[in-house]
Amino acid sequence: MQPLSNFIATLIALMATLSVAHAALPDPGMDIEPGRTALVITDPQKDFLSPEGVTWGVVGKSVIANNTVKNIERLFQAAKANGIPVFISPHYYYPTDHGWQFEGALERLMHNIGMFDRKGALIIDGFEGSGADWLKVYKPYIEDGETVISNPHKVYGPETNDLVLQLRKRGIDKVILGGMSANLCTESHLRELLEQGFEVAVVSDATAAAQVEEGDGYAAALVNFRFVANTVWTTKEATEAISAQ
Repeated sequence: MQPLSNFIATLIALMATLSVAHAALPDPGMDIEPGRTALVITDPQKDFLSPEGVTWGVVGKSVIANNTVKNIERLFQAAKANGIPVFISPHYYYPTDHGWQFEGALERLMHNIGMFDRKGALIIDGFEGSGADWLKVYKPYIEDGETVISNPHKVYGPETNDLVLQLRKRGIDKVILGGMSANLCTESHLRELLEQGFEVAVVSDATAAAQVEEGDGYAAALVNFRFVANTVWTTKEATEAISAQ
């Protein structure tokens, strides 16, 4: 049996290690301020969040484990009930986008499987119920005439759409961020919004990601959320903060 003195020394060393680990990354937090704070949801679309979607085979387990669909809805409900403006940054591909001469790995996959495909930028034929459409449960919140729907982003981040412009024009400089998928569009939006001078709180269980042989996208995103966001909230923490403002 290990001597008591050795056990105590080991315990003290372990506690010191945990203390250092806990203190290694501060949590600056983010205060929700009316008129300056918005909810941004990336890609709340069927191809990511429905069993009928083309990515369900790789994202479904993560979506179910995080209760992502319901948690995004809870964010919508809290924001609408408390006067927090809502912005959607969607992902669409038009026939002309399939003329790209080079793509990254996931871009090529998305094009190959017809993810987020629409028939054209100026028409909505075939949009209703397609993989590019909103999840049905979200439509009352997105289609209420108040939610701001930005132009589509084409790869992962908002550099290719007007989300930042739409936020700035409304005096928004604080963002509560959720949506799909964690290590791709959500993380890319986080990084660009930070670079543009926004404060960002990521809602960790209002997202999910693909889990494939090459790795777990959700686990990868959680590390980076903690490293770069102003704070990381659960849906419970986010909705409580929204309701308390």
